[in-house]
Amino acid sequence: MSTRKTQNRGLGRGLSALMADVGDDIGQGTEDRPRQPDMAVPIEKVHPNPEQPRRNFNADALHELSQSIAEHGIIQPLIVRANPRSHGEFEIVAGERRWRAAQMAKLHEIPVILREFSDTEVLEVAIIENIQRADLNPVEEATGFNQLMLKFGHTQEKLAEVLGKSRSHIANAVRLLNLPDEVLTHLREGRLSSGHARAILTADDPVALARQVIEKGLSVRETEKLVKAVTDPGRTAGSSPRKQRASPAKDADTKAIEDDLSAHLTMSVSIDHQPGAENGQITIRYDKLDQLDRLIGMLSV
Repeated sequence: MSTRKTQNRGLGRGLSALMADVGDDIGQGTEDRPRQPDMAVPIEKVHPNPEQPRRNFNADALHELSQSIAEHGIIQPLIVRANPRSHGEFEIVAGERRWRAAQMAKLHEIPVILREFSDTEVLEVAIIENIQRADLNPVEEATGFNQLMLKFGHTQEKLAEVLGKSRSHIANAVRLLNLPDEVLTHLREGRLSSGHARAILTADDPVALARQVIEKGLSVRETEKLVKAVTDPGRTAGSSPRKQRASPAKDADTKAIEDDLSAHLTMSVSIDHQPGAENGQITIRYDKLDQLDRLIGMLSV
């Protein structure tokens, strides 16, 4: 019983309420919408959250922010809570970048908004804050979405509503985490885009395809053609002209429906529909029996 209550507290305080606490806290904010601090505290009394999932802070961006803080001060105060490990000190809930930049700018005091947060809510807010940043790579973003769903029980629909993103965007992002580690590393380090990654996601050997894409500098469209050639060898030059004509290229609307269904089911979906005909077929590919069980459950409902 208590475990259920703990899980629901992320929904606990309410995701919208937590987002309201983070609010415009991302980055340095804007001068026309500053949030009023509860107090100013010595910078040495404020400490980062040791469980903060974000470990890397861009040095150039920090330097630029520190220059802004040195000239204008901290426009948006940090959100903190009483440090549970040290009486009279504070732990950062949101705003660690500003804290680091303020240290570089040699500020002695920083403005803060004091809130009461549980350990669970602190982690949840940290993930939310990180997802809202524009400089996340696709793997970091997908990991953030996945953490919010697995750790706190949020649905794709709820995340889409609160974070201002489409449900298909969230589903497509999370699906990327099914790729092998080597491909995720390429994606994390910018050698592949999320478009490339989605194209090779359902291939039998995404690692080999990723290496080809990087080596040849293929575009996303070229990568899609490469994947189709590998996964559908019946459409190669050796195929009979009649067979090739029987399987025309899918139109954009059909592809969009396939992508949306694939994102919703987190499985590969193919729609075969002849132009001008009323019939066709949908193929859903599952990679694990767990996916089949989930699909059967969905269809049974």
